[in-house]
Amino acid sequence: MSHFTIHTIESAPDDSKPLLKKSLKANGVVPGLHGVLAESPNLLKGYQELHQLFLNSSFNAEELTVVWQTINVEHECHYCVPAHTGIANAMKVDPALTEALRNREPMPTPKLQALQDLTLTLVRNRGYATDEDLEAFFAVGYGQQQVLDIILGLSQKVISNYVNHMARTPVDKRFEKYTWQ
Repeated sequence: MSHFTIHTIESAPDDSKPLLKKSLKANGVVPGLHGVLAESPNLLKGYQELHQLFLNSSFNAEELTVVWQTINVEHECHYCVPAHTGIANAMKVDPALTEALRNREPMPTPKLQALQDLTLTLVRNRGYATDEDLEAFFAVGYGQQQVLDIILGLSQKVISNYVNHMARTPVDKRFEKYTWQ
């Protein structure tokens, strides 16, 4: 049982109402996560801004998906794995990549594997990486900006994954077909 409210635009604190309207406009519905985040207008605003900043980072759609889903799966987020499966499909990411991420299987290219490996290292080691970890990442063509962009994506995912764990946010109806355990 959740002890957290999933707000609608009508029930949300006043400062969250315009943010939920923005979510509605962007998604066609207010995602359950956003409804939970609305209890804290600053957290909802921060999440939305981090999301947009990460979308505008140096990563393409496949790379965004690798970072998001690697973190979601590692954090065992029942809500975000299906949501980002649907988002990846909407972004025209190869479903085979999405399934590999969901199932903790190897990545299809050395570059995506290096991205997943460093992402996992940063998650598991709380931001620490060895010189060897970084050298392997740089060897496939990534640079310092991409290391920092992983941290940007991780910041967004800590908010969503942790809130979904606490709130036990139900998976949105449009993503139920992608349920994951």
